[in-house]
Amino acid sequence: MSERFVNPAINAVPPSAIRRFFDVAATMKDAISLGVGEPDFVTPFPVRNSAIDSLLDGETSYTTNAGILPLREEISTYLKTRYRLDYSPASEILVTVGASEAVDIAMRALVRPGDEVLIPEPCYISYQACTLFAGGKPVFVPTYAEDGFELRAEELEQRISPKTRAVVLSYPNNPTGGVMPLEKLRKAAEVIKRHDLFVICDEIYSELSYDDFTQESIASLPGMRERSMVISGFSKAFAMTGFRLGYLCAPEPIVAAVSRIHQYTIMCASRQSQVASYNALKQGRENGYEEIRRMRDSYDRRRRLTHQAFLDMGLECFEPKGAFYMFPSIRKTGLSSTEFCDRLLREKHVVTVPGSAFGPSGEGHIRCCYATATEKLLEAFARMSDFLQDL
Repeated sequence: MSERFVNPAINAVPPSAIRRFFDVAATMKDAISLGVGEPDFVTPFPVRNSAIDSLLDGETSYTTNAGILPLREEISTYLKTRYRLDYSPASEILVTVGASEAVDIAMRALVRPGDEVLIPEPCYISYQACTLFAGGKPVFVPTYAEDGFELRAEELEQRISPKTRAVVLSYPNNPTGGVMPLEKLRKAAEVIKRHDLFVICDEIYSELSYDDFTQESIASLPGMRERSMVISGFSKAFAMTGFRLGYLCAPEPIVAAVSRIHQYTIMCASRQSQVASYNALKQGRENGYEEIRRMRDSYDRRRRLTHQAFLDMGLECFEPKGAFYMFPSIRKTGLSSTEFCDRLLREKHVVTVPGSAFGPSGEGHIRCCYATATEKLLEAFARMSDFLQDL
């Protein structure tokens, strides 16, 4: 009876398709998870210690809504030196509770009821939900394994309508590990400018790219800064998932609008998380981002190991150039991605995520996170190989 009080728009959004697999795995003592997109590194000690010192010094009050100014200044310096992005710390940067909050409030600030948001997929599961929560309509734009899951400008343009308001871009990509070369970004930017659209750029994996590839930001291209929002954070490249600290950058009028939602719903991010993130950036800048490079090199070794393992199993597998995910095809098994993951978990106690959780183009694939210990990866691959032979 109480269900009648729930907003129908919320009930229309299905629960995360990922959660069920973790609930089952929690009942298995020997389960190996390749499902959670989380670094297996501990946050560097000096960064953790700075949060402890902040607590011991009694820094337990609110910060300003936008976040402490030293952190915003470090974010500005970091983006300028690493990605040629120039944002004012005073008025164009907002510190958020993870990149997830940034995506949510960006949608609510930009999307009007009935507006369409173009979402290249396979994609992170929150984009569709946040669009619906904002009253918008998600419109999926397929990408394909045969061209590295790069966004084709013509596919984007074909799905633009008079109701199209914004485009979500997320490269390096979760779940595919795909990246977006500069020439492809330029083509997408021309379509976006021609149709007067706004871009929400989720760049949380921007530091994690391989084979000497550097992921450029579409916001750095001519004519794109004024119609772009850059979202990032500290969870992935800095191994700070539990600190829940992100940020968004955009022209001042956009940040002012987004900040209004942030003010009323969040107030501010945790002070200790902000202090820790400030030190992560400051120390990273001073030592040439050595910790990021060390973690990225480790992921790269595991990337190569994982890719070869899937090829050895006889599965077609695109070699990702970014993030820390592998997205092999399981079509040859004749199982749907959900059936494959469900059986693999129950029969071999290995957690993977169905590709269908990430949009229509994800069907026929599974997502595996290789940011886990090598010995666990090897054991998981042995179990998966046995599973495939049993099929």
